Amino acid sequence: MGKRDELIAKYADDLKNKCGINPDMDLLTKVTIGCGPSIYNADAATVAATQPQELETVKNNFLIKKLGLPDGPELMEAINAVMDTYGRSERNKYRAVVYYMLTKHFGKESVYG
Repeated sequence: MGKRDELIAKYADDLKNKCGINPDMDLLTKVTIGCGPSIYNADAATVAATQPQELETVKNNFLIKKLGLPDGPELMEAINAVMDTYGRSERNKYRAVVYYMLTKHFGKESVYG
């Protein structure tokens, strides 16, 4: 198994065990690939949920630019709902897992089609 496959398996494990979600492995793989090289950087691979500017970055760069959603309060509400699902106390919130849950939340799987 390559490094990316190992990370995808780790993300799937987080979705199952920490979020109670049975992941669509095809979509999870595409979301992970979409994150690019950031998944290999310890700092960039996770989302700092306690930093407002980090959540703004997720909103602007992922929800608005990548998924093409219009800006509005529901975007930050969705991000906060995902953080609650992942567990606020969970130290490592993997970016690919957060993006996967946001993609599912907004029904934007077609972006990765």
